[in-house]
Amino acid sequence: MIGRKAMGQASPFLLVLLALGFFFASYNLLTVIIRYKPSVKWVGNYADGSLLSDPIIEMPESVRRQKSTRSPFHVALTATDAPYSKWQCRIMYYWYKKQKDLPGSDLGGFTRILHSGSPDNLMDEIPTVIVDPLPAGLDRGYIVLNRPWAFVQWLEKATIEEEYILMAEPDHVFIRPLPNLAHRGYPAAYPFFYIKPALHENIIRKFYPEENGPVTNVDPIGNSPVIIRKDLLEKIAPTWMNVSLRMKDDQETDKAFGWVLEMYAYAVASALHGVQHILHKDFMLQPPWDLELDKRFIIHYTYGCDYNLKGELTYGKIGEWRFDKRSYLRGPPPKNLSLPPPGVPESVATLVKMVNEATANIPNWETQ
Repeated sequence: MIGRKAMGQASPFLLVLLALGFFFASYNLLTVIIRYKPSVKWVGNYADGSLLSDPIIEMPESVRRQKSTRSPFHVALTATDAPYSKWQCRIMYYWYKKQKDLPGSDLGGFTRILHSGSPDNLMDEIPTVIVDPLPAGLDRGYIVLNRPWAFVQWLEKATIEEEYILMAEPDHVFIRPLPNLAHRGYPAAYPFFYIKPALHENIIRKFYPEENGPVTNVDPIGNSPVIIRKDLLEKIAPTWMNVSLRMKDDQETDKAFGWVLEMYAYAVASALHGVQHILHKDFMLQPPWDLELDKRFIIHYTYGCDYNLKGELTYGKIGEWRFDKRSYLRGPPPKNLSLPPPGVPESVATLVKMVNEATANIPNWETQ
């Protein structure tokens, strides 16, 4: 009995050692979590309003809780005075107005940030703020470098009533009312399949050193579409501009990133400021690769849509039926474009119908 009691009781000294061991283990675990917390990717699931996170680290309850009040955001897109840019802006603004006041919409004010430096003929049609382009030759033919510089100027000179901003582009079409997908300090963004920071870690590290954290802190996004708090964008925008210029100056980076260089620059700039985005796959769809509308909010028509008369995709080869925005570099597309043949995905058919509706209702559509 005596021996059995001795085996069933732990000595005070052993209990102290176990307590100390548990304390240090817990401390080290918390240190690791705190240190690497920014690398968690929050994945938005708008169907039920939830946020799915890494299973080890929970989303804070205050952030997870659904917003009960409307939280409008200001829509801002950068543009030039070229005909190609203007007709896209007119279609985009038409559908913004159609969706703005519908139930479920958090669309607020609208600004076209015109970085051509002088007024154009759309000033009375679309709310516009004029900013300066980069100094001649600095963009080296990559006009998108003007985007971060345009946002820096706009944020400095404009009075923006909304707390949040949606950074959009001329070739975006709102297909349903867009709610505010951001959650306080967590902006909302669309994950692009071709933005892969980890695959280019040797390049990313030139601009995001190891002491800043793991390369997974850099989200697979661009600056658009992004819904972000205004104060966060005011911090990120100058860094975004500087990183973009540095990337363009670096021959290896310029060659590797090409036309998406400015997108990588925004992702890196956000990570440098410790800002992580909620990745919303339902934010946007891109025909012809995304076939169905599902519950998505924006159509991004950056890719050409080429099909034969059987409704089969002929990407890389001009189709018997096609819609490609680059076919209209010098002026707007005509009214009443032909609809795609049977069998073409819903996303493509919807895009052409929406373009046709806009061109039929926008006054003086043929004006360049």
